[in-house]
Amino acid sequence: MKIRFAINVFLLLLIVSCLWIQPVLAADPIPGINIDIGNSNSPQGASNTVTILILLTVLTIAPGILVLMTSFTRIIIVLGFVRTSLGTQQMPPNQVLLGLALFLTFFIMAPTLGEVNQNALQPYLNGQLSQTQALEKASIPIKTFMFEHTRQKDLKLFLDYTKADPPSGVEDTPITALIPAYAISELKTAFQMGFMIFIPFLVIDMVVASTLMAMGMMMLPPVMISLPFKILLFIMVDGWYLVVKSLLLSYNT
Repeated sequence: MKIRFAINVFLLLLIVSCLWIQPVLAADPIPGINIDIGNSNSPQGASNTVTILILLTVLTIAPGILVLMTSFTRIIIVLGFVRTSLGTQQMPPNQVLLGLALFLTFFIMAPTLGEVNQNALQPYLNGQLSQTQALEKASIPIKTFMFEHTRQKDLKLFLDYTKADPPSGVEDTPITALIPAYAISELKTAFQMGFMIFIPFLVIDMVVASTLMAMGMMMLPPVMISLPFKILLFIMVDGWYLVVKSLLLSYNT
């Protein structure tokens, strides 16, 4: 059961990665891979070779593509702001933050990935859809998710640069313009949330620094005194619960 789940997840990630080269795959579907050493004298053989090279290249940058097409960007930046505002250096460690961000991403993207699995992956595995049709159906839920969380101003920036006509809907929106627009929208939202996280901890730092200066203890680093108070405040308000709750609610609006 676990092996089947892992295979389905891998195939879902493969379909999402292939969205970047959907025009190439539409003209020439993914060929079967056979090990054959020698020269190719037919155009079809050369085309298959080029398609395989493009596919392997896309798979190498698949993590970066998936980061920009999911909620991972916003989550990891907000969690990074939390650690920076607390001033706890490497606590929590990078591995913990990345793991938490990854599982929150799967949780938030579960409805979208489930729709991709139901409408594209399973029909393709059952032979009901071709590769091109499966990619087209898989792109609709992902584009819908990104479109709902993309500012129109950011999308218009890339559409105007390419001199493309305004899309009539989500399906007509070019994914090459939607992905960078979604990425910068996520960055702006993440920095807005990070700013709000910084404010209470900044107040504590200012109060502690002013108190130490009034007491004449200028040689004592204020961070050393303010750190326990910031951790105590974060524990008292159940900070991790509030941060995760804010991230989840930010994708429900």
